[in-house]
Amino acid sequence: MALLDSVPTVKPRAIGLALPVIFTLTIFLSASLLFFVQPLFAALVLPHIGGAPAVWTTAMLFFQVVLLFGYVYAHLLSKYVPLGWQLGVHAAFWVLALAFLPLSISDGWRYDPQASTTWQTLSLFAVGVGIPFAMLSANAPLLQSWYSKTTGPSAQDPYFLYGSSNLGSLIALLAFPLLAAPYLGATVTAWGWTAIFVLFGGFLLASGGLALHFKKPTDQSLPNDERVDTVSLITGLKWVFIAFVPSSLMLAITTKVSTDMGAMPLIWVVPLAIYIFSFVVTFTNRPLIPDQALSKFYLACCAIMAFLMSGYSQGFPTWASALLFAPALMVVAAYAHRQLYLLRPASSHLTVFYICMSVGGALGGLFNSIIAPTVFDKLHEGWISVACAACIGAIAMGRPSVRNIAIGIALAIVAQEAFDTLRNMTGGPAIQVEYQLIAIAVFASAVVAFWRSLVAMALAISVFLLLDAGSRTTSHHLFQDRSFFGTHSIYDQDNVRIYGNGTTIHGYQFIDELEPGVRPTPLSYYHPESPMAQVLTTSEGLDTANVAVVGLGVGSLACYAKPGQTWEFYEIDHMVDQAARTPSLFTFMSECAPGSSTHLGDARIVLAQHDVSFDIMVLDAYSSDSIPVHLVTIEAVEMYLDRLAKDGQLVFHISNRYYDLSQPLARIARDLGLNAIIRDDRDERITAKGTQPSVVMVLSADTSRTDKLLQDPRWQIVRPDHKPAWTDDRSNILSALK
Repeated sequence: MALLDSVPTVKPRAIGLALPVIFTLTIFLSASLLFFVQPLFAALVLPHIGGAPAVWTTAMLFFQVVLLFGYVYAHLLSKYVPLGWQLGVHAAFWVLALAFLPLSISDGWRYDPQASTTWQTLSLFAVGVGIPFAMLSANAPLLQSWYSKTTGPSAQDPYFLYGSSNLGSLIALLAFPLLAAPYLGATVTAWGWTAIFVLFGGFLLASGGLALHFKKPTDQSLPNDERVDTVSLITGLKWVFIAFVPSSLMLAITTKVSTDMGAMPLIWVVPLAIYIFSFVVTFTNRPLIPDQALSKFYLACCAIMAFLMSGYSQGFPTWASALLFAPALMVVAAYAHRQLYLLRPASSHLTVFYICMSVGGALGGLFNSIIAPTVFDKLHEGWISVACAACIGAIAMGRPSVRNIAIGIALAIVAQEAFDTLRNMTGGPAIQVEYQLIAIAVFASAVVAFWRSLVAMALAISVFLLLDAGSRTTSHHLFQDRSFFGTHSIYDQDNVRIYGNGTTIHGYQFIDELEPGVRPTPLSYYHPESPMAQVLTTSEGLDTANVAVVGLGVGSLACYAKPGQTWEFYEIDHMVDQAARTPSLFTFMSECAPGSSTHLGDARIVLAQHDVSFDIMVLDAYSSDSIPVHLVTIEAVEMYLDRLAKDGQLVFHISNRYYDLSQPLARIARDLGLNAIIRDDRDERITAKGTQPSVVMVLSADTSRTDKLLQDPRWQIVRPDHKPAWTDDRSNILSALK
């Protein structure tokens, strides 16, 4: 009771200011810490678990499940424990969380390539950040529950505090990739996070003390609340489903974009920030977007996303998709969360409401991270989540009529026929980008024009997606599957066998060279006139005894192996190795390097665990548009050098649509005393079938190695700028954007 005695007598006017201000600041700090720690700990994990889009979706599953635990804990605490004891128990939880700070990865932790990457990722997060995150996750419902028991203004409807909570979440999410990661680094940021966590503890105690001091008398009547003070099973299921949709949609968009643009904090947090911001603008009595306007454009945005998630968007630039996905996700998530706000219960059922919301969010994570990669061979969760989003409007309108069902099916068939006609006009599997933009605009405009027939348009979008998914499952692929690291497809086109990972082509082989006993011709980036071929076929390259290749692809480079050489391959994805070593699919490995080994796992982790030495190390993990930043830091290159002979060469293949890694590598070369040269053959006239231009950089401590290549004028010395080299602790992928 000493805490209560220390609180001075306060006038009612001061009470009206102090209570909401202290509670708002407390919940703001808690949410900021909660959502800042998500990209922070994920960044700490990447060098240990490897870079892949699924790392983030798995991390999100962990956070959503722990958030659910926090909400259940808050519900049980507020329902069955007296207010004074609630403060004591929760303060003890905060003290326990301090024992796990500052955030870090145990020095003894080692990645096991033979075990499930998903479960290793989950266990790493559980041990490293589980307790602090669980403690923070309980604060939003618990603090609102405390406030509802006070005599403060709007205590009967404390949902306004959720707005400040989500504002703190939004600021934290954007601050990490834009400020903390590039300028402070993960270690300094982790210590700063710890300091703010300690500060938050003081605000938590202050909020609890004020709640006790200004506790509402038990016999005090509540202001009239029009919301029904009961929760039916149907209502709870509606909350769960509506919360599931934006969660699943946000993760599906994140996976689709990061598969091509990189598994990194910025790509991760932008969709999550949009998701959080949609709460800020809708969980209020005065929404930023009027309800009628939101209803009008929500299905139009569903239509845009339906097209982008469909097979008709093949060939559409990833950056353009990201620009369209962002506002579309904002509108659809805002519509869903507005429906949740309108369905919110009285404050007596506040914690149950948040539990149902959390269950829906966790189910979204479970569906996208565990179920979809196991059940589907492609990114089907994208179109499924869009179809579910369209159904929210139909649920709001009630049971559909036969007329609406007929209109919806007819519109879906007309839309698919129109897109098929467009595709046939362009004479290929992909519609030309300009026609795609026109199609998106027409599709969205049609939905806006008929927006009052909400049920019909929702059905039209859903049926369109079902028809498209059905047509794609019958496509002629020789191999199609997905793993933790992405989707894989192998198909034939124009006498060339093609291997694709996501939307990026990773290898070709001439079909007529698939016969046993025929040594296939390296194609794609590795054709005989390519920079990579030049490095491997110089006199130094031919005299090399030991070669390491990081990034297997279809195994094209193996056909530069010569008798007496030892070639070792490092590949993170077992499915890639399976495809490359299946002679019925590709024969580079079986014909050119049948005795070579593939070491599965993240190359940096696996190489660090093996005491080996190579004369040439080819780093071919950067040519996809997804950049694993942890493989291009100064610590990573130092480790490569430890596995390289003194006169050896590091050969980096850095062809990329979005990023230019020449300067980041040049800065590392500068700091480590290496020579750095580059050859970019994109301006050379290469017209042979199955070939692609490439950019290759060579780093070596042996000047004679680089001087030999510099005799060819196509090779140039790379002069570094004065910026710092990337490290595991601090990197700025935005600085490498072209």
